[in-house]
Amino acid sequence: MSIIFVSATVITGDPSIEPYEADVLISNGKIQRIITPPNATPSSQQKQDDNIRRIDSKGWVLSPGFIDLHAHSDLYLLTNPDHEAKISQGCTTEVIGQDGISYSPVHTTSQLKAIRDQIAGWNGNPSPEDYPDIGLFDWRTVGEYLDCLEKNKPATNVAYLVPQGNLRLLACGPWDQSASQDEISKQQDELRKAMKQGAVGMSSGLTYTPGMYASTSELGSLCGILAEEFPGAYYAPHHRSYGFKAIESYAEMLGLGRMTGCPIHLTHATLNFTENKGKAPLLLSMIDSARESGVDVTLDTYPYLPGCTTLAALLPSWASAGGPTETLKRLKDEMIREKIRRAVEETGCDGGHGIPTNWEEIQIGSTTHPSIAHYSGKRVAEVARSLNQPPIQVFFEVLVKDRLATSCIMHIGNEENVREIMCHHTHCSGSDAILHGKGTHPRAYGTFPRFLGHYSRDLNLLSMSEMISHLTSRPAKRLGIYPNRGLIAEGSAADLVLFDPKTIKDRATYEEPKLRAEGLRFVLINGQIAMDEGILNGSRGGKVLRRREGGEVS
Repeated sequence: MSIIFVSATVITGDPSIEPYEADVLISNGKIQRIITPPNATPSSQQKQDDNIRRIDSKGWVLSPGFIDLHAHSDLYLLTNPDHEAKISQGCTTEVIGQDGISYSPVHTTSQLKAIRDQIAGWNGNPSPEDYPDIGLFDWRTVGEYLDCLEKNKPATNVAYLVPQGNLRLLACGPWDQSASQDEISKQQDELRKAMKQGAVGMSSGLTYTPGMYASTSELGSLCGILAEEFPGAYYAPHHRSYGFKAIESYAEMLGLGRMTGCPIHLTHATLNFTENKGKAPLLLSMIDSARESGVDVTLDTYPYLPGCTTLAALLPSWASAGGPTETLKRLKDEMIREKIRRAVEETGCDGGHGIPTNWEEIQIGSTTHPSIAHYSGKRVAEVARSLNQPPIQVFFEVLVKDRLATSCIMHIGNEENVREIMCHHTHCSGSDAILHGKGTHPRAYGTFPRFLGHYSRDLNLLSMSEMISHLTSRPAKRLGIYPNRGLIAEGSAADLVLFDPKTIKDRATYEEPKLRAEGLRFVLINGQIAMDEGILNGSRGGKVLRRREGGEVS
């Protein structure tokens, strides 16, 4: 059956086109016709065709589906296929494989187990036996992982970045050591294989092991492969520090773009520690300077102050060397614990972005061990006071009992920086949303409605049309899928959201992070209705978007 949105206010995703009223006909997964007055067919005539579902859309905005350039849905697309968090807020396309560590490529079961343990705080660590029909963890290569997603029909469209930490793990192991030329060549070969299997670029997590052990020149050798052999591919770094020396860390990534010619996408481009208050104009001037010199630079942010990661990420890198098993061994040694304490609380370590950790700012997220379940949602300092213990003891207890699988929310940030960066002409949307567990960040359910409701409508930071371009056409261009996606035009894919511009609003909070947003009425993905009059129906109309020979992503 075809669908027609009648008298919708169309915001195309192209900010140069003013919103206009039209009937929009959807058929065979595409936008077939856009009919504007006086050519629009009167509703009385339209009702005569029983093969077309008519949706009265007067006063509602019809927008391209929202694109999440920084998603952590790597397992949830398989284990939670209804994908409520993303569908309910109008997200229709996601880019996964973020922050330099994910589930492919791997060579051995032991490597995959180490990765599963390391990022259990992001995605959980489900057992394949609990999902016997989906082939969970049966893959090794990027191509096999994408095939698994495709076979199981993802709810959203999904693209994959090759995680640089995986490449280093395969070539160098999980250790803090310089890569030899042979090991760099092995990483380059693995990158080539993954890109030829459909990945759209490469990510890094340069505050996470083992990717953080790579030197600038090692990263450059990989970016050079992307630039020289895979036109349109890009590098998405979570760089070395978002706190102390954040500006220097951004400069390193921009320098890689200058050195190699590789497009650079600065992922979750925040300056969210007190030390960086007021530094957004400096960062943006650096980006503009790089662009003027020919570097292709873009960025994404989430519309919140606090960040979210694993609690174990606060450890110094030397304490995480060798992988989770070695880390847990160190946490049992009292002398090493004291060394960790000094690094975390006094000097400031690389895991804490070079800044001593303030336990009043660290909220314990999702936990797995029953004995500490009641810690979830509380600040580490708050738990410590209730137990009459030093905060570091609570930190160690949670890490050990949960085997490093705890998430955390870092209540740091500067609103002025958030707004400055959000208004930049390269800014795109990215949720950085951890979906696993009860104690997650509200951005998992609220990112896109918050951009539109809070920052566009309520604060008038950007017009609704301009803000929608940040969520649709801009990320689509970065990903290489524009104009087939990220734009309302005849012939484009029918990834669409119908929402009320007066009421769209995020409702998720840090206390109740899984409250669904308000004001969204319909979500279509490749022409299939995934949200129908505000109700999710479990439709899985997404596609795996692979990079093809020549650079096309489809």
